[in-house]
Amino acid sequence: MRELGRRRTQRVVLVLALPALLVVLTDVAMRGGRLLDLPFRYFGSYGVAVVESAVLWGTLLACASARRGWFRWVAAGLFVVLATAAVGCQLYFHDQYATYLNLDATLFGASMGDSLAGQLTADGRHFLMSSLPPLVVSILLVWLGRRLVRTRRTTASWAAMAVPVVVAGVLFIPCSYRSIQGSTPDVIYFHAIGGLLKRASGVDEAEHVRPKRRTPPKLVPLAAKPAVPRNVLFVLTEAIRADLSCPAHQARCPVMPFTNEAAPNRMGLFELRSMASATAIELAVLWTGLAPDAGREPLHQAPSLFDYAHAAGWETAYWSSHHQLFANTWLYVQDLPCRFLAGATTIDPTADVDLGADDELLTERVKAELVQLREPFFAMAHYANTHVPYLIDERDAPFEPYLESKAPADNEAYRNYYKNAVYRQDRTVGDLVRFVRRLPLSERTIIIYTSDHGEQFREHDQLGHTGSVFDVEIHVPGWIDAPPGTLSDPERAALQSYARAPTFHTDLAPTMLDMMGLWQLAELADHQGAMVGGSLLRPGRPDQVLSLTNCSGVWGCAFENWGVMQGWRKLHAREWDRDWLCYDVQQDRQEQNPLPLESCADLVDEAVRRFKGLPGRH
Repeated sequence: MRELGRRRTQRVVLVLALPALLVVLTDVAMRGGRLLDLPFRYFGSYGVAVVESAVLWGTLLACASARRGWFRWVAAGLFVVLATAAVGCQLYFHDQYATYLNLDATLFGASMGDSLAGQLTADGRHFLMSSLPPLVVSILLVWLGRRLVRTRRTTASWAAMAVPVVVAGVLFIPCSYRSIQGSTPDVIYFHAIGGLLKRASGVDEAEHVRPKRRTPPKLVPLAAKPAVPRNVLFVLTEAIRADLSCPAHQARCPVMPFTNEAAPNRMGLFELRSMASATAIELAVLWTGLAPDAGREPLHQAPSLFDYAHAAGWETAYWSSHHQLFANTWLYVQDLPCRFLAGATTIDPTADVDLGADDELLTERVKAELVQLREPFFAMAHYANTHVPYLIDERDAPFEPYLESKAPADNEAYRNYYKNAVYRQDRTVGDLVRFVRRLPLSERTIIIYTSDHGEQFREHDQLGHTGSVFDVEIHVPGWIDAPPGTLSDPERAALQSYARAPTFHTDLAPTMLDMMGLWQLAELADHQGAMVGGSLLRPGRPDQVLSLTNCSGVWGCAFENWGVMQGWRKLHAREWDRDWLCYDVQQDRQEQNPLPLESCADLVDEAVRRFKGLPGRH
């Protein structure tokens, strides 16, 4: 009898420990190599997380395995729902971002609830497929517990009383969740939900950093002195990678054929890079010329290109198909001194928060109002439909097979879906360029084209953007279409000299100010002294160390990632990287073979000075 009792005890312990064991095995399958690389002290935190996981699932399963009583059904429901949510969500999240959903990401998502809901809806099949295995396994575990554990009444009663304490514990006990993630995925998930509950209840007022209202100084009237009379039309698009574009005219440009033909004489910027892979950060950089790490107040207080142009008596306009309610970005644009100012809901009151208004509607709006501008003018058309979840035209989608699923197995089909969205948008941008080039003002109008950032498709185990500053997320298309006579000979020669040289979004504000005849005006010396780039219309652009970061005073990040770049050398890291990564992006285009850190020793010192250390460890 004693032997039978001992065997039953072993069997019960094994069944109750099985959920935590399965969580650990799942974690090993997802990131086994990274677990082996954990610093020694984090094995302790991981061990504590395993105990925490075992206590949670063991307690719930013990209650669910009771021989009778109504609470066993409550416990069974909690066990299945919590296991499916925690493990399923982490499987889904890790598939896309190569890390687990943590408190930072949860607060980030809560700040953009509509956007998060929209993206989950678009990728619902993948999310459900990630949730299905833990759902089935948790149901089987309840069934197994009721067959083999059959908790006695007294034990079940004690376990039932412990359930609220145990659940509260996993929600609010601190864990290693940020840079190292030295905890099990379920513990990291529950800690994130606990932090979200604390913020919702007002206990913790942590907020995701978002744009606020700009407060630029009033500029004195400026006397513009352009080399020749000209207008500037700035076309900015969303999330387009450099490798899809044709910066200069090519005989065949499969993904972006329409702009390729509409601007055959454009001058390409083949090595143009953004300073971040977040739209709000890049808007601040492009409009002010400041570095992305300039600080929250400077990025909101610096004059924009629109302010400079307005002070010089130029007409200005900003048309955007982006949804201005996305994370309150309307605050940042509402005071622009523009004759025409339009956002997604101005164009279409029913616009989606992620996709914005249809880009074709934006083109029609620009066509109707551009011709009403008095020359000279500075105007900007800002396209949106290449943002997740991407807008395609199924009647004209040349890249097949395509799927909207984000599942790893569907990665190439999902990339085709994205390419079809870029193709559709290029069609309407090409339409705008052709329209402008048919107008009488065309011979005096320069068009500048770029994307705010790129997009990753698991080249570095991540999907989308804002997760890193790898080149797939910051190497962007760039070209300038300047008809004969709109640039002086020295300006054209200087611009052409930068075609294959490293250039950056921080160079575009000085370049556009130079086009307006405002660069290096004595009245603007203080403002321009804060800019970190140089005009591409002049030789000798500064070759300095530039900051790259998705964590800025104008836009916060779910996961810290940053670095610096000088010329072709690039140094950066994400919060789960063990150390800085150094690359020569001219020789290693895919950033697959890091150089010894000695090759970037000076950049390491500069990155530590600017960012106070590695992401997640500063």
